[in-house]
Amino acid sequence: MLRYFARRVVSLGLSLLVASLVIFVALEMVPGDPAAFMLGLNAQDDTLAALREELGLNQGPVARYISWIVGMVQGDFGTSYTYRTPVSGMIADRLWISLPLALYALALSVLIAFPAGIWAASKRGKLADVVVMGTTQLGVAIPNFWFAMLMVLIFAINLRWFSAGGFAGWDAGLLPGLKSLTLPAIALALPQASILARVMRSALLDTLGEDYIRTARAKGLSRGQALRRHALRNAMIPVLTIIGLQFSFLMAGAIIIENVFFLPGLGQLVFKAISARDLIVVESVVMLLVFAVIVVNFTVDLAYAWVDPRLRGR
Repeated sequence: MLRYFARRVVSLGLSLLVASLVIFVALEMVPGDPAAFMLGLNAQDDTLAALREELGLNQGPVARYISWIVGMVQGDFGTSYTYRTPVSGMIADRLWISLPLALYALALSVLIAFPAGIWAASKRGKLADVVVMGTTQLGVAIPNFWFAMLMVLIFAINLRWFSAGGFAGWDAGLLPGLKSLTLPAIALALPQASILARVMRSALLDTLGEDYIRTARAKGLSRGQALRRHALRNAMIPVLTIIGLQFSFLMAGAIIIENVFFLPGLGQLVFKAISARDLIVVESVVMLLVFAVIVVNFTVDLAYAWVDPRLRGR
């Protein structure tokens, strides 16, 4: 297990290094000068040169990349070109909205998908299976931003159960904060729950066809007992993969949902930074999201080894 863990740690470090290099090079290729964009077309040359010196844009690409990487390792993400404030502080303020939103949506996705997928697998070919699969197909087909606007219309405007947007703040209490995130979390969770339920059903049906399940049935276990006691754990490998990918999507793919609900999270921050060509903010937020994706995949790899001990020797 220790060797397995060490290999995954090395892979995590290399992945982060390659990702940082790709992000930096990609943004370096974006045409235009952030300093010229900030000062406008009528900026004087000396003013432009002074601003470039202040922002560190006069350094070479290699020096700027090394400075950026060293700063991130030390917790210093640089200073925003637009707001002239530390990027780390801007990210920290918004992370306390985006991260709970992603975790809330993931929890809802799992709570919906697991019972639905298990029930559909246990009722294969029956009406319940058809209903669950038809519902999940609809959930996959509906865009989450359209579903978000529909929920705002129904639950915020007509029923007035929730606010149409904004965030109450954690200072107001846990329940008001979660209430502000409920509609966005549902809008993010339902399409992902539909995918996860279909994967869960498919994995369980594949496992139920194995010889050891037939042996368990021959010993007197019912289909439901064999499913819960033996099939469920062995069907978790593809399910864990999807859960890891879903968390990554929920963190990185909430930009539209955060803008629909006017949530001051990372999605809205990176959207405004792109509009203002604040590249240091874009680099830092994207690198943070990539870091979250890689760490989640690393955690999923460890979960594989816990679920299936045969993987530990690989």
